[in-house]
Amino acid sequence: MLKTLSDALAEQGYDTLTPVQEAVTAPELAQADLLVSAQTGSGKTVGFGLAIAPTLLDDQERFGPAGTPLALIIAPTRELAQQVARELSWLYAKAGAVVISCVGGMDTRTERRALDRGAHVVVATPGRLCDHIKRGNIELANLRAVVLDEADEMLDLGFRDELEFILDEAPKDRRTLMFSATVPKAIAKLAESYQRDAQRIATVSENRQHADIEYRALNTHPRDVENAIINVLRFYEAKNAIVFCNTRAAVARLTTRFTNRGFSVVALSGELTQSERSNALQALRDGRARVCVATDVAARGIDLPNLELVIHADLPSNSDTLLHRSGRTGRAGRKGVSALIVPPKLRSKANRLLGSAKLKAEWDEPPSAAEVNAQDTTRLLSDPLWTATVGEDSEELVAQLAQDFTATQLAQAVVSFYQAQRSAPEELTDAGTPDDRPRKTFGPSVWFSVSVGRDTGAEPRTLLPMICNKGDMTKDDIGAIRIRQDQSFVEVLASRADGLVAAVGPDMTLEAGIVLTRLAQAPDLGQDRPGGGKPGAKPYRKKRPEDRDARPERAAKPAREARPSYDARPAREAKPQDKPYKPAAAKGKKPPKSHKTERSPMKPGATPKPKTTGGDTADRKPGKAKPVWTKEARDGAKAERVTRDKAHREDGGAARPNTKAAPKKDPAASKKRAADTSKRFVPPHKRGKPTGKGPNAKPHRKG
Repeated sequence: MLKTLSDALAEQGYDTLTPVQEAVTAPELAQADLLVSAQTGSGKTVGFGLAIAPTLLDDQERFGPAGTPLALIIAPTRELAQQVARELSWLYAKAGAVVISCVGGMDTRTERRALDRGAHVVVATPGRLCDHIKRGNIELANLRAVVLDEADEMLDLGFRDELEFILDEAPKDRRTLMFSATVPKAIAKLAESYQRDAQRIATVSENRQHADIEYRALNTHPRDVENAIINVLRFYEAKNAIVFCNTRAAVARLTTRFTNRGFSVVALSGELTQSERSNALQALRDGRARVCVATDVAARGIDLPNLELVIHADLPSNSDTLLHRSGRTGRAGRKGVSALIVPPKLRSKANRLLGSAKLKAEWDEPPSAAEVNAQDTTRLLSDPLWTATVGEDSEELVAQLAQDFTATQLAQAVVSFYQAQRSAPEELTDAGTPDDRPRKTFGPSVWFSVSVGRDTGAEPRTLLPMICNKGDMTKDDIGAIRIRQDQSFVEVLASRADGLVAAVGPDMTLEAGIVLTRLAQAPDLGQDRPGGGKPGAKPYRKKRPEDRDARPERAAKPAREARPSYDARPAREAKPQDKPYKPAAAKGKKPPKSHKTERSPMKPGATPKPKTTGGDTADRKPGKAKPVWTKEARDGAKAERVTRDKAHREDGGAARPNTKAAPKKDPAASKKRAADTSKRFVPPHKRGKPTGKGPNAKPHRKG
């Protein structure tokens, strides 16, 4: 190992390397592509930093001047990318490396200027790195190594296209290292496509993963889920704890509840800005907050040095998520607790998750209020403050307290002060387990058959009241009810069987067409009879024999007669033409459909009817149209009307009865040009356009 790197590890307190760090720094793997599967918190970040150092430094102690990047580190989330950048900064500090981060939510202009100044290592998220590559802000010609951290999570988040684009843009002779908590088929396929003879490294066997984490499954009443989480937080009093939820709404609800109960809590979810997320993580690292409520994606990859407790408020969707959640604690050899809050209805799901992850959990009840108070007493009595010494400036105050107050008063003050700093525990309801619920035994019974089944629409909800009403029984006297294709079977208590038979009568008829029959023994309820029970269901078929030779041979199908060829087929007769051929009218020349286009032919010897051109009214037959006026008659009527109107005006009367006289014309109006349209109505869409003729034409005034 290079001296600059060993000195940096010694300053951080590294006495020995973790198993994954030793495996990836083996001399024989110095230039090989690696596919590493290791549990979360095993020191992978420092591990791949040590693994790529010989490739980047060329056995030199220090880096040269910063230019185009030599290594790309790709992480799924902003927090993980920034965390990796911090780890590599102190690891490469003595070697003179420039490490920068490019993540979403940050100013791209600042990142572009940092890339222009030069960097040895770039840590980025897939989306932001693709954006810089497409914009030409980063040059990959001198790239020597690419590391995919939490590769499985990046594929789960839908970054496959971005990863393939980045790896295609990188030089072909680079080293490619993939680190992942699990290696599903998608990761193996990606490694096969973009790695060269990759060496597979698994530092911890699947049976021993998360050996430093204590798993506890707490059976909780459904109404006490939040109260149980409060008691768990109070019982362990961890320096840092994280509570996982499946939705943002659950994160907001629990954050508000815990804040009201006096916990110092922060939230991490996708709706927060980058600055808010960074401030929340910094509050946890500084000790200003002790509890973090987060979703899976928001908390992916975060590393809190004193995280001792993980609580699953909502069960994860799969075993990989359970491992990733729990891996936030128990890191770098430290111990941790992972507690699953399990309502009775989700007990089977919790068992499946634990079994799929190959984990063993201790099933127990959440800490009660009495247990939390007892734990507080133990912590108070073992508090190192009892043996601590005070400064000289406080000795006078100690002497005065001992003189003014008794020992009992001082003890009461200490207890009150201690309890005031902590939230009171919650009283919980006993949830029980599905296995210890009392089950009532039915007792000796007699079976009856009913002459109706699925074919006639029989159902337990119809047979039960029918039998109870007829036999004066209750539903507790009826056991199992089994519906078959053409009949049904009912189990009745032996003590009520005779009473049922007597109540039904000798004809054993429950209702019209429904007959009850007492059976000597229980029926065979193993396999239903053919039919399926539902309309259109396929009939039941027996299991086919294993030996295919035992099946009866099918008869050969008769050969189909060959159809005659197309040429050999008889020609079809043409359809008779009832009407003579009439060519279609030219396009656009067709007459309207409402008009009659054809006239029936006249009979031989018929005389055409003459057209009416005028004449007297007496000459017209009843029902005929009025004659059209000739031009001479129309002009004569008009001249007569004008003469009559003029005569009325000369006598001083009105031209027409019941009408107003026309207004007198303004002499000045005749001087105006006819092109003046100021008094005319102009449609809105034509306003502003010049109208009129001549050089004096003016546009209309708008609006």
